[in-house]
Amino acid sequence: MVKPLETYTHPPETKEDVKYADLVTIDLEEFDKPGGPERLAAQLKDAAHEVGFFYIKNFGLTQEQINRQFAIGKEFFSLPEDQRRSFRAPLEEGIYNGYRPLGSIEILPGLRDNIEFYNIMKFLPQYDRVHPEIIRQHYEEIEKFHRHCHENIAYKIFRILAIILEIPEETLVNGHLYDSECDSGLRYMCYRARSAEENEKFKGLYSRGHTDNGTITFVFQQPVAALQVKKHDDSEWEYCRIPEGVMSVNIADLLTILSNGYLKSGVHRVIVPPKDQQNQDRLGLLYFVRPSDRLTLRTVDSPLLEREGLYKEGINEINIPAPEWTRARIKKNWSRSPTDLTEGTSMAGFSVKHFHD
Repeated sequence: MVKPLETYTHPPETKEDVKYADLVTIDLEEFDKPGGPERLAAQLKDAAHEVGFFYIKNFGLTQEQINRQFAIGKEFFSLPEDQRRSFRAPLEEGIYNGYRPLGSIEILPGLRDNIEFYNIMKFLPQYDRVHPEIIRQHYEEIEKFHRHCHENIAYKIFRILAIILEIPEETLVNGHLYDSECDSGLRYMCYRARSAEENEKFKGLYSRGHTDNGTITFVFQQPVAALQVKKHDDSEWEYCRIPEGVMSVNIADLLTILSNGYLKSGVHRVIVPPKDQQNQDRLGLLYFVRPSDRLTLRTVDSPLLEREGLYKEGINEINIPAPEWTRARIKKNWSRSPTDLTEGTSMAGFSVKHFHD
């Protein structure tokens, strides 16, 4: 018998005066209108090149559908810790398929993080695993949500980005087909609240500045102010506001690699929330789009990149499958020197670093 989900209610937004980033919002309802993809590409071009973060609305999911996923996540994180740990992902292999326990990574010397999450990779036989009962009870509903994120949202974003890069419309889509081999997944994530003394010891950090290691990341409604973005002109950190009906999208490392730096991977961090929100756990819902083995670490043949001086002979001779990059980034979390937590990942001439703050 399936246990009914409790109705999920989002916490109220902070009443404190925080500085929100001014990010572009694109309306995906425009995509299916004549000339819509081209208009959206023109609207998004500067943000994709200079910031790496933007918002989308009208992405085809109801508030009820989103809230039910938050409710599933809340149920999972209410399980006893030993039960959660019994579903641990093969993290040392660079694969987030299952549970990542609380405190898995040092964010400052001797100080471990306050984040835990549960990832569900694609609904294909090769990714199936033992899941907790709360996941199995709602498996079909999660699959529908999962596939919508990938096939109905990500594919539209990829086609818009292809127009920006002036490459065939299906180039990026074909490298991320749902039925192909990749590590894309839905994530239920929870930052556990700390005491004021602990927050001071951690210098106010939940997660140090970084870029994501896949292709694009979706972050659903998040009223607890803690996610901050940093534009590529060395500006100050600013809060990312994600209210009802809006989703945050950030470009990740793979698109920076494929565009030889033209598309900017969004730099972000998570800090202690404002005082009126510090005493509550921060539940998050995200979808990570990872590249498939049909993509290699090579710059796409783009007229735009050629005009910008970013497409040159020689850099297109690399034939490393893209999933090797994403898994190497995850593995680095378990091999990074404890005395150099900003040590990055390098492969085939590409590199990415972590930040001090």
